[in-house]
Amino acid sequence: MSSEAAADLLLEQVRDAADKGATVVLGGGRPELPGAFVEPTLLTDVTPDMRAYREELFGPVATVYRVADEDEAVALANASPYGLGGAVFAADPERARRVADRLEAGMVWINHPTASRPELPFGGIKRSGYGRELGDVGIVEFANRKLVRYVDADAPIGEVLG
Repeated sequence: MSSEAAADLLLEQVRDAADKGATVVLGGGRPELPGAFVEPTLLTDVTPDMRAYREELFGPVATVYRVADEDEAVALANASPYGLGGAVFAADPERARRVADRLEAGMVWINHPTASRPELPFGGIKRSGYGRELGDVGIVEFANRKLVRYVDADAPIGEVLG
């Protein structure tokens, strides 16, 4: 983790989930190593009343949900107040694209957990920010653009207003 404070925060989120009924399938603690380490952790049975459901987990913690179908999976993903990125894993490329289109996220990867390249815009929606950085779209985010429009001084008023 980036600091002891970050490790403590992550473990508080895991403890909150466990105290409220989540199952800690793997990990959930600190390894006996010097530094701000947290064990890789897997949570199931996470519900909306838990911090792990509604807060971003910045560390080696994954939550696994069981859903009945594609619609329920999309609804669960879109229930998050965050929308930086997501991933869809599917053998059927058309189905993967269909699900990706329905996800409320700034970026979605298909059959890959995440990737970034300088020429591709990077950014989220909802509480994960706005705008984009990187790529042509990102360059414009940091530019102050100005419109200057020339209209001939002798132009009829319709041309000036149009």
